[in-house]
Amino acid sequence: MRRIIIATVQNRGGVLNRITGMLNKRQFNIESISVGTSEQEGISKMTFVVEVSDSQKLEQLTKQLNKQIDVLKVSDITDKAMVARELALIKVGGSGQLRSEVQGIITPFRASIIDVSRDSLTIQVTGNPDKVEALITLLRPYGIKDLTRTGVTAFLRGQQPQVTEINSAFSI
Repeated sequence: MRRIIIATVQNRGGVLNRITGMLNKRQFNIESISVGTSEQEGISKMTFVVEVSDSQKLEQLTKQLNKQIDVLKVSDITDKAMVARELALIKVGGSGQLRSEVQGIITPFRASIIDVSRDSLTIQVTGNPDKVEALITLLRPYGIKDLTRTGVTAFLRGQQPQVTEINSAFSI
């Protein structure tokens, strides 16, 4: 089962190396990893997408991450209300009529052409990983020359207000 794990860590040299080394030693397959600074100075957030075979392995993963010196907090947000996004840059071959066809394909995905050369177009798309994958699938017949993806970055959605039922004093 694929899990999205968020680790809040000290922003220090070697942290990423130690954490990925630990995951490698315990044979966890990292499908994607995204790391960046957070809203707090000196703190970074790592988003891991990992394949975990069962809940016992998931528990082992979170315990091992929590044991790391620079790790402040670990959360599995897979089954929670979250916002998850990915960026992909896709270079496809094409000129003339192909360019207008590609433009027609990317428009519903809110993707954009960010570079044009004589024989290729570079497209940028952001969104949830399924959206990115769907666009890549549609562009394959046009000849993908180069492709790079950032991997998933995610966090929990904001607290949703509680809706309470209000009994009306008036009846109609």
